[in-house]
Amino acid sequence: MVLQDNCGRPLLNLRVAITKHCNLRCQYCHMEGEERFNGIPSREMTVEEIVRITRIAVGLGIPKIKLTGGEPLVRNDIVEIISGIASTRGLADISMTTNGTLLAPLAEKLRTRGLKRVNISLPTLNAELYSKLTGGRVEDVLKGVDAAVKAGFNPVKLNVLILKCIGNYDFSEMVNYAKKTGTILQLIELEPINISDEYYSANHKALDEYENMLKQEALRVETRQFMQNRHIYYLPDVKVEVIRPTENAEFCRHCTRLRVTSNGKLKACLMRNDNLVDILTPIRNGADDPELVELFKTANQNRQPYNQT
Repeated sequence: MVLQDNCGRPLLNLRVAITKHCNLRCQYCHMEGEERFNGIPSREMTVEEIVRITRIAVGLGIPKIKLTGGEPLVRNDIVEIISGIASTRGLADISMTTNGTLLAPLAEKLRTRGLKRVNISLPTLNAELYSKLTGGRVEDVLKGVDAAVKAGFNPVKLNVLILKCIGNYDFSEMVNYAKKTGTILQLIELEPINISDEYYSANHKALDEYENMLKQEALRVETRQFMQNRHIYYLPDVKVEVIRPTENAEFCRHCTRLRVTSNGKLKACLMRNDNLVDILTPIRNGADDPELVELFKTANQNRQPYNQT
């Protein structure tokens, strides 16, 4: 059984934000569309609550789980979270999006406990620019990439946010770095979510010129139907995926995702916070599994294309 929304879109992926906290201060962070801190301490799901929510999801035919944040690796119980989810019968895939700065000492253990894939955010290889953008050290990320490859994650993807301040020169270096490390590049367009209009205007750069370059160099091009119809360009010795911004009809028409916010609410759309379904409060009030299943079904019916034209 695969759940479908009112537009006939299957529900195949659950993105679980396991924390709102992060060890970096990235200027461009969209925080998975969650509202920013309002001064009130945010409740955080326990290991058992996260595992139970994902188990309900898998039981409803949602085979793929991705952990996000914040930064998932700031949780000192991340290994237990991975172990619990990975033991779920029927789970096809569990992955994580991370900034990579804390990954090196944890990569092997996470892989052993069941984590299959990682996406590592790496907007630039330039140490000075990386520090300016994030407040962190690019050297820590590169150690994380090396550790992830060595641990056997397959694939290891590099999330490369395209910004005006970075420039095309860095793209060529990134392609060479991906070839050297055996990783996959994902080019991502800046989202106008949780950032100011001024920042978006000053830093947004469309992906058109990159796609044109890739078309000229690609040996072949593939379209991933259940991943927003994104294009994958197969260059000699490296693969590049192009992720268009979410606020467009093509992305929305092929969306297969549901989210869980860091404070335990089912979120039907990255762009909206007006139709959240609270699942954590019922869990803490003693709800049984059939009640949680109905909450998932309600959240799934809340899924609708944010942009339809």
